[in-house]
Amino acid sequence: MEKNNKATNHRTRSAVDGRAKDRVDRVDPYGFERSEDFDYESYEELMSEYLVVLTRRTIKWSKLLKGKGKVQKNVKLKRYVRKGIPNEHRALIWMAASGAQDQLEKNPGYYQSLLGAQHDPKLAETICTDLNRTFPDNILFRKTSSPCLQKALNNVLLAYGHHNQAVGYCQGMNFIAGYLLIITKDEEKSFWLMDALLSRILPDYYSPAMLGLKTDQEVLGELVKMKIPRVWQTMVDHNVMWTLVVSRWFICLYIDILPVETVLRIWDCLFYEGSKILFRVALTLIHHNQALIQQAQSLPDVCQNFKQITHGPFVDECHTFMQKIFTEPGSLPMATLTKLRATCRSRIIAEES
Repeated sequence: MEKNNKATNHRTRSAVDGRAKDRVDRVDPYGFERSEDFDYESYEELMSEYLVVLTRRTIKWSKLLKGKGKVQKNVKLKRYVRKGIPNEHRALIWMAASGAQDQLEKNPGYYQSLLGAQHDPKLAETICTDLNRTFPDNILFRKTSSPCLQKALNNVLLAYGHHNQAVGYCQGMNFIAGYLLIITKDEEKSFWLMDALLSRILPDYYSPAMLGLKTDQEVLGELVKMKIPRVWQTMVDHNVMWTLVVSRWFICLYIDILPVETVLRIWDCLFYEGSKILFRVALTLIHHNQALIQQAQSLPDVCQNFKQITHGPFVDECHTFMQKIFTEPGSLPMATLTKLRATCRSRIIAEES
């Protein structure tokens, strides 16, 4: 009898999932195709709740902005940003909060002049090689798409490489520029947002020595040692370097690590509050899954468990997840981060010399 019930339940689930598959688009609102194993039923259930939140937030944002083209940073706006920016307002708020809008207005015609300048052939070739590797699962980046974002992506990366020659171009930047183009649908805005991220919010993440990136990975290790000591001990026991498990989290700013909607909610706060958000996200993922990480019996186990913690309902439910990042890791004063960064940076420089 139990077997029959199980079979019936399975058939019912398949039927419901099949119907959900008919109702939910094969391509998400940002142009990404859903994977073969995508759980349409769970997604539909999740979105039915999240859409209520989105509708409520959209009404509040519309009242707050009331046709304004400019916004000022304040406590209320910060609270709104943490609860999520509706997609139609993202470009405006990201530009204003990051200082990118100021830079654009102070430098009229600058972006176009970079595109019109003589280009370094080596830089152009490196970027060109990466274009087809950027979001192959996104229909907006296909040559058959109209408009195809590949050309815009090439322009933004080429202009940025000439604007910031100390950085030029390195892998990871293509994904960031790609996300910016998906949201802003504007090359010049994407260029200035890249500048805000790479020059001010995350300095030295993408420079040839990647000192900022290496420093922040070590800072995360120190924070885990303070806040989640058993996980830190697991890492020590299995001789796992932090760069092995979190470098992609930091360099890709969680792109292709966490679900798209969750990444965008993280970026809302990243542009407004700065790099501290990256630590809050990492600490929340580790803290919430500490029991699983501690089960590791070897270095490969640790790596596998770190991959596992970036999937599942905890990260899919972006609204709840974003509430957690401001509570679960506890307080994280900027003074603590500044101090830890100075210590870790000195240590890395000493080791590398």
